[in-house]
Amino acid sequence: MPELSRFLGIVIFMNFNEHNPPHFHAKYGDFEIIVEISSGIVEGKFPKRALSLVLEWYEIHRDELMQDWELIRTTGEFNKISPLE
Repeated sequence: MPELSRFLGIVIFMNFNEHNPPHFHAKYGDFEIIVEISSGIVEGKFPKRALSLVLEWYEIHRDELMQDWELIRTTGEFNKISPLE
């Protein structure tokens, strides 16, 4: 699973053989969520503060996430995305 970014104990990743719709995964401790890139719909459970950080990061990097989605699915490559600062 390609790690796209890591910040404040949160790991953002995508899998190589993902299904549509375009999405990414976020993991924080034992918690994991899936965020749909086009809509921001969240599936799963996350602590409130960590969720707000992921969504803030997502808003900043939505275009890069979509580019990585296409890259991973077509070439298996991806670009790292800057962490939330």
